[in-house]
Amino acid sequence: MIAPQAMESSGALSGMFKVELALCGVGGGATVGVLTQGMKRVKYAEAFQAAARALGAETFHVDIPSDGAPDDGGELGVRAAQTGLQAFPATLVETFSRCDLMVDLVFLLWSDEQQAIRAAGTRIISCVEPPQALRRLFPDADIRRRVVAARERLEQASRLRFTDDGGTDVTYELGEFGYIHQYGVADEPGRWDHFASALVGTVGNTGGVNGTVVLKPGDIVFPHWRYVSSPVRLTIKSGAIVRIDGDLDAQLVREYLERFDDVRAYGISHVGWGMNQRARWDALAIGDWDADSAGTRGVGMDSRSFYGSVMFSTGPTVEFGGTNSTACHMDMPMRGCSLWLDDERIIDRDRVIPADLHPAPPTETLGV
Repeated sequence: MIAPQAMESSGALSGMFKVELALCGVGGGATVGVLTQGMKRVKYAEAFQAAARALGAETFHVDIPSDGAPDDGGELGVRAAQTGLQAFPATLVETFSRCDLMVDLVFLLWSDEQQAIRAAGTRIISCVEPPQALRRLFPDADIRRRVVAARERLEQASRLRFTDDGGTDVTYELGEFGYIHQYGVADEPGRWDHFASALVGTVGNTGGVNGTVVLKPGDIVFPHWRYVSSPVRLTIKSGAIVRIDGDLDAQLVREYLERFDDVRAYGISHVGWGMNQRARWDALAIGDWDADSAGTRGVGMDSRSFYGSVMFSTGPTVEFGGTNSTACHMDMPMRGCSLWLDDERIIDRDRVIPADLHPAPPTETLGV
């Protein structure tokens, strides 16, 4: 294993990225396009290009102008709404649509441009996490197997319900929209994935989410990058938050939603659970990111991928085929939850129940 300080070198990065690109199907004759904005993550761009050339691929790098907004790694919906790629749709979307693989170092999730590039069959791998998180969460064959199995279970369900001891009890009617399953590799035509990620998710039917979500002390709210310190009670009716109760943490959630002045901000987005047993819940507490080497603190994939945690989210649904394209997106990873698909309990207070979703001994690996 490479020590964290060694990740500063371009050689260490390109070695890891070479394995990742190979997993994404990059080889001789392939074309890999790399996208940055405002020259952020330029060290990543250089390392990905070196890795692509080492695999015999052709590669190019495009940097689009910065919008001037701080790259805080949290406001994903805002970032997609403000991306400079929208200023050059006829040129850049067409250019990247001709690639075999696009390396997205901007994080275009939720954007129309990403959807158009994928529709052309281009694979997209996003990469914004710091090096130590990439290495810790690096995809392997067992994670891929379990994530795919989890998605298959999710697709077969007509209802998802999750609860906890703090008062959460919310039900999602399923089947109207699509699903995501992220295992950190873009290995199929038109596939988007996030290096490194391991989770599954979907969104509820139109008007089909009802109940109560209570964020407990220790749960996490993004984009605040904050562990909840006091309960936040969210009342949900017909797919939208209609009431927010609690003290300081509730006030922060309420005021964040209000500042968008968009009723769609209160809509319920995706729900799912994390699948990476190597993810660390305390990564946020110990500041486990390195802005000097990565150019950012990432988007907190340890919390989002934490094995057995439940992800409750608000805002956009376009990645799933929905129509909510609000710039307001909140992810709230929660621990201590129990989750059911129809009548089958999948998670019991963080413990994943089905044997086919359990991690196997670490004998087979896709990468480093």
